[in-house]
Amino acid sequence: MTRPQHFGWFLARGFGPHGWGHPYLDWDYDWTRPDLYQQSARELEQAGFDFVLIEDAPSLGSAETIDLRVRHAFGGPKLDPLLLAPYLFQATRHLGVIPTVNPAAYLPYTAARQFATLQHLSGDRLGLNVVTDTGSARHFSDAAPLGHDAAYDRAEEWVTSLRELWRSWGEGALVRDTASGVYADGTKLDAVRHRGEHFAFDGPLNAIPFTRGEPVIASPGGSGRGLAFAGANSDIQLALAPLHEKSVREYRAKIHAAAVERGRAPSDIRIMFAIQPVIVASREEADRLVAASAHPDDTVLRHLAQRQSSDLETDLTALDLDAPLPAELFAENVSHGSLRRLVGDRDVSATPLRAHLTALARLGRISDRSGFVGTAEEFADLIEELGEWGNDGVLLWGDLHPVTVHRTLDELVPVLRRRGILRRDYTGQGLRADLRAF
Repeated sequence: MTRPQHFGWFLARGFGPHGWGHPYLDWDYDWTRPDLYQQSARELEQAGFDFVLIEDAPSLGSAETIDLRVRHAFGGPKLDPLLLAPYLFQATRHLGVIPTVNPAAYLPYTAARQFATLQHLSGDRLGLNVVTDTGSARHFSDAAPLGHDAAYDRAEEWVTSLRELWRSWGEGALVRDTASGVYADGTKLDAVRHRGEHFAFDGPLNAIPFTRGEPVIASPGGSGRGLAFAGANSDIQLALAPLHEKSVREYRAKIHAAAVERGRAPSDIRIMFAIQPVIVASREEADRLVAASAHPDDTVLRHLAQRQSSDLETDLTALDLDAPLPAELFAENVSHGSLRRLVGDRDVSATPLRAHLTALARLGRISDRSGFVGTAEEFADLIEELGEWGNDGVLLWGDLHPVTVHRTLDELVPVLRRRGILRRDYTGQGLRADLRAF
C-alpha cells in the first residue's frame, strides 16, 4: 500500500560557489548573494519538500592541504549556513531550514539564544544538523582535538545544555497579563547551573518559551556512537546505507533500538536515506548513461580524483593511476566514511587507483537497484518500495541551484504526487509538526 514519505534536499556543497565547474555557472548567479538560494527554496516548497539541509565544514583543513580544498572549490570557500537561514525563511512560508552546526563552535548559552531567536522568527521552522567534525576544533580552541567518541560525548552534553536553557522558563512563567501589568513571573524560571565535562554556564535563558516545540535536531553518522547519539537526541537521522530491504530494515532497527534504550519511542525519529538520483526522460537514455559510465576516460578519472582529494585532504592527482595507493597515505583525521566511498571492500594493497576511481564513476540503473539513474516512474517505484519497508523519507542530494532542482524534480514531483507519496499540503504549524503529520 502506498504511503506518504518525507522529502528533504541536501545542499551538499554547502553555502559555497554554486555553479562552479558546471555549465550553469553562466546563469550568472552570485553565490554570495541570497537570491540564488531563495529562488531554489521557493521551488522546493512548491514541490512539497519538508526542509532543506545545508552542509557545512568550517575548516579548510590542514595547512598542507588547503590548496586541494580551494583549487576547484570542492571543499571551500564556504560561508556560514546559519546566517543564510533567515533569508530562506523570508522567501518561504512552510519550508524547514536545517543549517549544519558544530558544538565546538558555539557556547551553549549563545547557541540556545540564537537558535531560539531563529525558531521564533521563522514560525518554528528551524532545524539543527549537529556534526562532530573534530578537524575543525583547532579554529575554536587551542585544546587538543577530541577523539571520535569523545566528540559525540561533547555533542550530547551540548544538546542537553540547549534543552536545559530552552526549558528554563517553567509552565506559567510567561504571563502577559495587561490588566495586572505583569509580563512574566520570575519565580517560575529555573536558574540552571550547568557544570559538565565540557561546558559550564548559568541560566535562565533570556528568551521566551516556544509555542510549537523546540528546533528539530538532525544528525548524520553510522558509527555505533553516532547511532547512539541519534537514538538519544535526534528527530531526523540522515542515513547512508545500501537501499536493499535487508540493509534498510537493519539500519532502521539499530536506530529504533538506540531510541528505546534512551527512553524514547521509535516514532520519535524520522530516518531519511540520502540519494542522488539522475532522472532522465526515457529508459533508453538511462541505459545509455549507465553504459557510458562503465568505461570512463582519464579526464573523467582525474576530475573524480580532484573531488576525492578535497574530501580526503590527500592529493590523489599526483599519484599513478595504475599503481595501488601507497601505504599510510591518509592522515588519521580523514573521515572513515570518505575512505570507504573511495576504496569500498577492495584490497587496497593490490588495487590500482584507476579501479577505485572507475568504481566511483560507474552508474547504475534504478530498475535493477544497482544505482539511481532512471525515469521518474522508476524512481517512484523505488520510493514506494522503501515505503513498504517502513521508510520515513529520503534526502535528495545536489546543489541548491534552480537548474539542479528543476532537472531533478520537474518530472518527478507530478509522479510522486499522483501516487500519494509526496505531500501537497503543510500543517502550517512548523517543521516539527510537518514531520509528525505522517
